[in-house]
Amino acid sequence: MTAARVKAFHTEHGASSLGPEAIARREILGLSIAMTDYERAMDAMDAMIATRSPGYVCALATHAVSLSHDDTELRDAILASTLALPDGVPLVWAANILGEHLPNRVYGPELMRRYNDRCVEQGHRVWLYGGRDQGSLVQLALNLRRMHPGLRIVGGYSPPFRALSTEEDDAIARQIDQAKPDVLWVGIGAPKQEKWMARVRDRIEVPVMVGVGAAFDFHAGRISQAPHWMQERGIEWSYRIAQEPRRLLPRYLFHNPRFMAAFIGQLAKERATGS
Repeated sequence: MTAARVKAFHTEHGASSLGPEAIARREILGLSIAMTDYERAMDAMDAMIATRSPGYVCALATHAVSLSHDDTELRDAILASTLALPDGVPLVWAANILGEHLPNRVYGPELMRRYNDRCVEQGHRVWLYGGRDQGSLVQLALNLRRMHPGLRIVGGYSPPFRALSTEEDDAIARQIDQAKPDVLWVGIGAPKQEKWMARVRDRIEVPVMVGVGAAFDFHAGRISQAPHWMQERGIEWSYRIAQEPRRLLPRYLFHNPRFMAAFIGQLAKERATGS
């Protein structure tokens, strides 16, 4: 849907018919998860750009959901987001067990790929925040321009791994605003990206920020993605562990079972109360 069509739709039906506020939510482990698919999520992002309504979108894996139980800042950032998308397959399974009918997840790297196509169609300006280093960010920009001919990438920055000072965040915010992007892709991994988007939201005029985690590494060609059959069956984690065992093995061994245990508790409580 083009920006012009979004505006026309708003005129005829009202902004709430197409905006993110019209998307149903389901509470899973205390977080409000959007019950949506790629097309509807992208329509909501279009609406945010058309109305210049600033917000940010989190593509949530089970790791981030589990981590939010111990990390208040992360939890608050997710709860304050415009949309919290079901990025992890276990989140889709959990929603459907609770009575929803989600056909699939909204996977951050795939959302980035699909929405960049829309950005080309609609002329949206794109800014990139993330990457392992500046060389990886340059490679990402080159790859994205090859994948999406005509994509208007108007800037980017690969932040250091340390925490940024308020002054550094302010300087980056000014740099972003000077480029006037419509979409800001954030690829610094959970929980850093969710916290960063929440922290700078009021300092940046860009209407849509989207945290997409490992999408930067995938699209830059630094890490290969799991085959589709592994993704569809929810066993992508085994492929990722084989690639980065030292970093990811502890995460999956701890957070995946923890998520499942907490969800079983929620399911039992809801069935006992009939809610």
